[in-house]
Amino acid sequence: MELRSQSLTRYILPLREGGSLPALAEADDGFRYVVKFRGAGHGSKALIAELIGGMVARSLGFRVPELVFLDIDSRFGITEPDEEIQDLLRASEGLNLGLHFLDRAMTMDPSVNVIDPLTASKIVWLDAFLTNVDRTRLNTNMLIWNKELWLIDHGASLYFHHSWRNTEKAPLDPFPFIRNHALLPAASRIAEADKLMRQAITPRTLSHIVDLIPDAWLISEGDTLTPAAKRDVYRDFLTRRLANSSIFVKQAIDERERLTI
Repeated sequence: MELRSQSLTRYILPLREGGSLPALAEADDGFRYVVKFRGAGHGSKALIAELIGGMVARSLGFRVPELVFLDIDSRFGITEPDEEIQDLLRASEGLNLGLHFLDRAMTMDPSVNVIDPLTASKIVWLDAFLTNVDRTRLNTNMLIWNKELWLIDHGASLYFHHSWRNTEKAPLDPFPFIRNHALLPAASRIAEADKLMRQAITPRTLSHIVDLIPDAWLISEGDTLTPAAKRDVYRDFLTRRLANSSIFVKQAIDERERLTI
């Protein structure tokens, strides 16, 4: 399990609908990518969540745009006139993360695009597992491309890592925010999805995904934990959360029942 590494060659335009100011850019392989910058918003933690979330989703069989490590050197984007963007690019020199750009993709609207109950239940399970707070009706982070459903933007997952407090309790979080999930009303087969998802991914796969996190994203000022120790925290979170999926599954089922009362 590995990701390709490319260098960015051309800044095309900012995607201002994203809170962390992602951008559309071209790399030296000739492809365009939606770039998530380590110098933005929540910094490397958003990139770690994007990496883990996207790779977990792909391992579970969901369609996710290819994730690629993207290197930015000091000359990249020097012709960009916007000072805010210039500052962002300077703060993001080094390794960043990109998602292959799905040209002409349309935003998935659950009131228009019908999703079958099992698929909806699997996506609800995924986001409860990852503690992803950002797949709501206001922002579904799902696309329709070539008449297929694609999942994007997992940077709001793993919210425990923004504080690093009570990390031993984080895997047991029932995740009440699932009540806001865009697909919860359609997710009538969550218990069945739980069995299928737990069969589809293993602790070994989760460990391999965690190993993909670059050391540079795990180092920050004032750290008391080494990159290896931080990886162990992520590994523990994912493996224990998988083993205790009944906690967040019950919460999701209960929240869905409340919607129908």
